[in-house]
Amino acid sequence: MNPGDRIRVEGSDRTVEGVCLPSSTPEHLVVKLDGGYNVGIERESARVEVLDTDVHAVGRTESDDVDDGDEPASEVAFDDSLPTIALLSTGGTIASTVDYRTGAVTAQFDAEDVLRAVPELAGRANYRGRVVSNILSENMEPSIWQDLARAVHEEIDAGADGVVVMHGTDTMQYTAAALSFMLETPVPIVFTGSQRSADRPSSDNVMNAVCAVEAAKSDCAEVLVCMHATESDDGCALHRGTRVRKNHTSRRDAFETVGADPLGTVDYETGEVSLDGEYRARDAIEPELAEGLDAEVDLLKFAPGMDPAFLDVAEGNAGLVLEGTGLGHVHTDLVPRIEALVDDGTTVVMTSQCLDGRVCDRVYDTGRDLLDAGVVEAGDTLPETALVKLMWALENADDVAECMRDSVAGELQERSVPWT
Repeated sequence: MNPGDRIRVEGSDRTVEGVCLPSSTPEHLVVKLDGGYNVGIERESARVEVLDTDVHAVGRTESDDVDDGDEPASEVAFDDSLPTIALLSTGGTIASTVDYRTGAVTAQFDAEDVLRAVPELAGRANYRGRVVSNILSENMEPSIWQDLARAVHEEIDAGADGVVVMHGTDTMQYTAAALSFMLETPVPIVFTGSQRSADRPSSDNVMNAVCAVEAAKSDCAEVLVCMHATESDDGCALHRGTRVRKNHTSRRDAFETVGADPLGTVDYETGEVSLDGEYRARDAIEPELAEGLDAEVDLLKFAPGMDPAFLDVAEGNAGLVLEGTGLGHVHTDLVPRIEALVDDGTTVVMTSQCLDGRVCDRVYDTGRDLLDAGVVEAGDTLPETALVKLMWALENADDVAECMRDSVAGELQERSVPWT
């Protein structure tokens, strides 16, 4: 009996069936039940029967019909009458499976595996699968944003009617923002992921993937994030890539559009896409790629009592984004150090720690001192988006400060409306 074998275990008080997982102690068996949960059983009182060997080898699902040495074929049929959607995989939970050698969730699936794992995608579009990276999202880096932007641009040039990017949720908002600045697109570019892996009964991977494909067929030619709109499996919200934020660690509806309503919704049952507000229509522009990024930019959150020496992290860097309090403030003791950074050539941008509202450093003395020191206000741009935008502006804008004060990809709204 080895990890990955399907077993039946008869204990003193119950009988369970599932997949054998590694155990941290020799005294216990660990079994993953079909419902996705794990149970531990004392070996001494258990009778074990091996039903099948290595049925959950890494990278396969039980539904795969694969002969030894053969690659499993996609279950998604090709239809000339359907649009073509490029599926790009970067890793993350939506492209993960359980590694039954370790018991951990690991990023193993490529884009073709996603098609086999989500048969509900069949009949909705034709698909081209492509792996850009295979990482957990906390390992995302600016250089991979550039790889992804180039891959998306190539798929659009090759005739894709839409692009879906499978991405881990923890850093999805950064990558979505990056592509919003790097790409001018005539077709939808839709990011999606899952909060819970496919082996869990409450997984959100199927609905998110299906709704993302429907969104990629829509008329909204922008970078979008498509994730659960509520905790229920009724539909997904479509968030603009520069205004979205992950606001919960584990809820399926963790993503929200900050300071505005989502651009639209997708009904899971019907596949209908409803779009609201202003958006760029399909085929309104030609595809363009501006992939340059200056990664020497830091994001620093101000806190009461912060030593000005914390700002040394930006010494010699091209840029620094500050999360100030309220309207965009820091302790007055930090102002001289900020001014020195600006004098040395570092672009310092101010955002707010508040989830809604905008920076305005003209109200209080500290704000005026910051403006005199050369700080650039970023309006209501989200701090994470401002970080990515500054990386992009340093390589692509003629006037970086002016670029940070103007809206490039919907990241900066004309006005902030108080809650009602």
